[in-house]
Amino acid sequence: MAVDLAQDAHVQDLAERTARFVREVVVPVEEAHGGVLPSDGERVRLQDAARAAGVFAPHAAPEFGGHGLDMCGRAAVFTEAGYSLLGPIALNIAAPDEGNIHLLERIASEDQKVRYLAPLAAGDVRSCFAMTEPSPGAGSDPDALSTTATRVDGGWRIDGRKWFITGADGAAFAIVMARTSGAPGDRGGATMFLVDADNPGMTIGRHIPTLDESLYGGHLEVGFSDCRVTDDAVLGEVDEGYRYAQVRLGPARLTHCMRWLGIARRAQDIAVAWAAERQVFGSRLADLGMAQAMIADNEIDIAAARGLVLRACWELDQGRPAGTEVSIAKTFTAEAVWRVVDRALQLNGGRGVSGDVLLSRFLREVRPFRIYDGPSETHRWSIARRTVARATR
Repeated sequence: MAVDLAQDAHVQDLAERTARFVREVVVPVEEAHGGVLPSDGERVRLQDAARAAGVFAPHAAPEFGGHGLDMCGRAAVFTEAGYSLLGPIALNIAAPDEGNIHLLERIASEDQKVRYLAPLAAGDVRSCFAMTEPSPGAGSDPDALSTTATRVDGGWRIDGRKWFITGADGAAFAIVMARTSGAPGDRGGATMFLVDADNPGMTIGRHIPTLDESLYGGHLEVGFSDCRVTDDAVLGEVDEGYRYAQVRLGPARLTHCMRWLGIARRAQDIAVAWAAERQVFGSRLADLGMAQAMIADNEIDIAAARGLVLRACWELDQGRPAGTEVSIAKTFTAEAVWRVVDRALQLNGGRGVSGDVLLSRFLREVRPFRIYDGPSETHRWSIARRTVARATR
């Protein structure tokens, strides 16, 4: 079957307007603050500017104020937004809110859409997704889920510990994965719950110090102790949480790739501009063979990653599971982006490791992507397992 990756005029126009907005409005703010958003007030100001520019919430359905782009359309626009570390949050497409908007559009009841999705898509509130747990709980192996939700009069009681919950500081609500049947290690038996941040049974703990700092709201420990919720807090159906997680995780892995491809392009642009002007050993840096090899390898990595992401997006847009395609795209892109930023920093020499350009910040930000949304090793295991299964059928 032919794969058509051409974008229509509306998407191309939105991508071009996003590119201008990010370069003219967002990049100056990013550079002024070293790539880290200084306050929630600045988030609101950037989002207001994106709304005024007509580029806000490109992924959300039109009924929720967005442009309703499919996955291939998102690839074009999200990559332009990702040209700055602050671009995604300005457009309200940063993790974890972007993935939660996608999940709520697909799974939430009409009442839940009004209460949670509408304000989230509008940027009025932020959210978090509480699945990962301290060892030996759920992480790369979701079946290890140990947080429990037990039926009580009038609803459910949630008990357990979560950690590395991105965006939890200041989030208005959490989507919580809890075990409603079986035991840790069992396949299935998980349910998603919507828990308001003011629930007395939900406690926001410490910020976990990490290499990266640009994901707004930090990475936190979150506790649940006798956390009571009513039946209308169940997102979707009971015991179907793992199936719903795939609705979120496949697209979320790809949108991470899109955003980081924007940073890879930014790093390459910085490196090429420097190589074109820097004089060393009697010639431009860009005229030296070793520098040319790094510039060329960056172009190859960016182009290959973009192609893999678009192919996986096309599969999802056709309604296919695309598990292997997503894993291939995620693994390659996470490692390619690291290589691109690392080479760009090397081409800049001492300037690259200084604070005069943001390449050292980019390097710190992209390194965890080889772990977030599934480590490269887990994706390779999944790719190999599916490949062998096909061969032995």
